[in-house]
Order: sequence, then C-alpha cells, then structure tokens
Amino acid sequence: MRALIIDDERLAREELRELLAAHPEIEIVGEASNGPEALKRIAELRPDLLFLDIRMPEQSGFEMLQELEPPVPEVIFVTAYDKYALQAFENSALDYLVKPVEPERLAKAIARLRKFEPGAAPAGAGEEGMAAAGPLTADSQVFVREGDRCWFVPLRDVVLLEADGSSTRVYFGNQKPVLPRALTALEARLPADHFFRINRAQIVNLKCIETIEPWFSRSLRVKLKGGLEVEFSRRQALAFRESQGL
Repeated sequence: MRALIIDDERLAREELRELLAAHPEIEIVGEASNGPEALKRIAELRPDLLFLDIRMPEQSGFEMLQELEPPVPEVIFVTAYDKYALQAFENSALDYLVKPVEPERLAKAIARLRKFEPGAAPAGAGEEGMAAAGPLTADSQVFVREGDRCWFVPLRDVVLLEADGSSTRVYFGNQKPVLPRALTALEARLPADHFFRINRAQIVNLKCIETIEPWFSRSLRVKLKGGLEVEFSRRQALAFRESQGL
C-alpha cells in the first residue's frame, strides 16, 4: 500500500514514519504539512492510503477530504483529539488513532486495512459501509453505524438481517443496530452461498445455523448462534431443502 502522511507537525510525521517501518507492506511515498499541499501530493503520487491529521492550519483534514475527486484513498485519521471519532467514521475512516500512537494500536489498524472491503463507503459519502453499493464476500469487513455508535464487523459474524419497516436490523454478537436501508437492498450485496432469505422479513447466515427441525406446514425452524430462533416460510423451506439436498 502506497501511503501519504499528512500532518502539520514535523515530529509527528517522523514518529509515524518510525512506527510504520515495522510494517513493510506500507510504502511511504510522501508527506504533506497542510491540506492544500496534501491535495497536490495526492494528485501527483496517487497513494492508496492517507494517514491524516484533523486539526491543521488553512484546512482541516475533513475539509481536505471533501475536495478529493474519486477514487478516494483509504483514510486512517491520526489526531491528538478523540472527540472527532464519530465525525471521522461519518467520513468513512478506516480507523482512528489518537496520538501518541501506540505500536500495538497501529498494528491493529494495519490488520484492519488488509481486511476492509475496498470502496465500501467512499469518503464523504455519508452512508454506512454495509449499505453502500457493490458486492460483499464472506471475508468482507463492513462498517455499521447507528446514532453515535460505530462498529467494524466481519460479515461472517452477522447472524441475521431482519426487516424493520423500511430499515433493516442487523444482528451480530450482542448487538442489533438498525440500518436505514431496506432488506432487499442489502440482500443484493450479500454472498448467496452464505446468506439465505428464509421468509419475507429475515435473512440468515447459513454458517451460523446450529440446529434445524421440521415445523408446521412443512416449514422449518432453525436455531442460530446466540440462541436466536427463526422460522422459514413454507415456500422458502422448500427452496432451502432443494438447495441443500434435504
């Protein structure tokens, strides 16, 4: 990954360079000390990744991002202030590091960089990564936001998606946030070999099914990881049996 460091403090840029030396998969192709300079460097160097400070003279990191033309590089914010975290994720940040950056925390951000779904939520788009356009794979990691809470979720950990009016409730771990997108819109992005619509309102992760039992009217009831129990419609139970050779 070709990376550009953008920070108005020279020492901060040098410290980040030293930390990134432990990650040969990241090639630092340049630096910039402010927004206008960064825009020029991005146009010249075409980096894949930005390590971006937020509070800078002339132009903030957020303001600079708004001026970028697609394709927009991935962004890891590096700042001395933790109060901008929500705004950073609203700008589709891959991660948010608070200075002084700890080597272990940087390593986690780099690991996330390898797993994150490219293009899931372009900077400034203002959409949840899971609700953006483009197909997902079982190895995708998606960004989910509800109110002021944010999660990076491996798609394989999503147990159930459930229609909630014109929105969709997403179940993973002990969480069940609501995304402002219809279930059908999200279904189009999901890998068909991992997710199956069991009725008009629910899609399950096939890898999260623990037990299956016959139910009324030739339907099926399944128990999912975490203890959730859901029922197939009769039509979808038949389609499921055929697809699984049951």
